[in-house]
Amino acid sequence: METLFKILLIISSLGLIAVVLLQKGKSAGLSGAISGGAEHLFGKQKARGLDLLLSRVTIGFAVSFFILSLVVAYVVGN
Repeated sequence: METLFKILLIISSLGLIAVVLLQKGKSAGLSGAISGGAEHLFGKQKARGLDLLLSRVTIGFAVSFFILSLVVAYVVGN
């Protein structure tokens, strides 16, 4: 059972890395960080299509990675 959880954790981590690398940058440099952050905060930019899909897949992989990390730590500890 421990091996299964470790394999799932590795798959989840590789998937998270791949999905994050597939996303394009939201801002360009320091000027984009100042103005682009404010626009994103107040909802002027809405993600559509592939950006929205990648965002949701990233959240899914991140949650699964976090949960699997806790499970593996618990299983290995006992």
